[in-house]
Amino acid sequence: MHSRHIVRSLLAIAAIVHPLGLAAQGAAVPSRPAVTSSRPGAVSRAAAAFHPDRLARIDSWIESLVAQRQIPGAVVMLVKDGQVAYHKAWGVRELGKPEALRTDDIFRIASQTKAITSLAVMMLWEEGRFQLDDPVSRYLPSFAKRTVLTKFNPADSSYESRPAKGRMTIRQLLTHTSGLDYADIGSDEFKAIYAKAGLTALGREGDVLAERIEALAKLPLHSDPGTEWRYSLSIDVLGRLVELWSGMPFDTFLRTRIFDPLGMKDTWFALPADRQARLVALHQMKDDTLVGWHAQDGGLTHPDFPLRRVTYFSGGGGLVSTTSDYARFLQLFLNGGELDGVRLVGRKTVELMLTNHVAALEPKFGLGFGLETTDGDAQSPLSAGSFEWGGAFNTTYWADPKERLVALVYTNTFGAPVALGDTFKTLVYAALK
Repeated sequence: MHSRHIVRSLLAIAAIVHPLGLAAQGAAVPSRPAVTSSRPGAVSRAAAAFHPDRLARIDSWIESLVAQRQIPGAVVMLVKDGQVAYHKAWGVRELGKPEALRTDDIFRIASQTKAITSLAVMMLWEEGRFQLDDPVSRYLPSFAKRTVLTKFNPADSSYESRPAKGRMTIRQLLTHTSGLDYADIGSDEFKAIYAKAGLTALGREGDVLAERIEALAKLPLHSDPGTEWRYSLSIDVLGRLVELWSGMPFDTFLRTRIFDPLGMKDTWFALPADRQARLVALHQMKDDTLVGWHAQDGGLTHPDFPLRRVTYFSGGGGLVSTTSDYARFLQLFLNGGELDGVRLVGRKTVELMLTNHVAALEPKFGLGFGLETTDGDAQSPLSAGSFEWGGAFNTTYWADPKERLVALVYTNTFGAPVALGDTFKTLVYAALK
């Protein structure tokens, strides 16, 4: 299965919504400087890489989705050769409220957090803190004796298991081949098993990463390590390992070693007070209508988690960010590990991260990203060598080294009627000169 289909399945697409609310027209509202240091005329040169009439199809597409109330709004950003070529916002921060969406608004990026965590891991790998095929149990002893689920009773979430074959490794955590499953969005069996143990995908107020990962270590695996690709809590485990290897809380490591050096000033687990007004409302389907979602639903994390006290720093999905911030992060990889004179990793480390590590398993996956490989290149317009992923709240991105292109489209909906990634790719590549 191609990685784009994995992303789509995580978005839990629902039926078409009925019209409601308020839609604003698209607007190109300046927010931040270009991704790399701006130069006179640089933005116009980047835009010149696209056919304007074909680029306008993106406007028409998003405008129609907003007008049909399939999404509350969206921000789209294209960066070509390190400079902003296109950056626009449409719609509103929350349906039924008048605040127009802006290009510098802040979105829950969910699984886009994973690539950032993977970068943190590889920065520490470069420092010699571990080797990729080290067993996880060398650093987290509670992971030494793992079992694999063999029988599950849905009546009470009890189960039977057998000893696992093989040891879980750091590389397997990075590639979702560890044997773990996902809370809230995984298989039915493991959603129940994890919920019974108090585990959620993003953590709840009062949860602590170290404690929750220890709880995870006591539960069975879905499969033997290394035998299948399965989206999972693996990257949350890596967040805990970053703490152990670096001696810093995970959020502190990301702030001091990645976000501050890259100028990612709007990327956080818990939003500071001076940025909270820019957080876009999360939306969900209710009675066949897309509405703002502000109340906790069952065991899931509170939908307004970035505005609350965050105690669990989810390496797999806990961050919020802007298109501009995340574009800077992606540009780092297109530049071989350096941005604006700041180097976070070496060129060969970037090459390693963007190499397929899962052999014949699907989707093709590197250390933090889904990959467009030569054998699957007919499935999308992305150039072979491109890397991508998205988030469960309907954000998506890719970066294309051949075209020197970064593309992002963000909205914040869960279970909404439309996924944006595939159409977005078609429109962007069709507009390139």
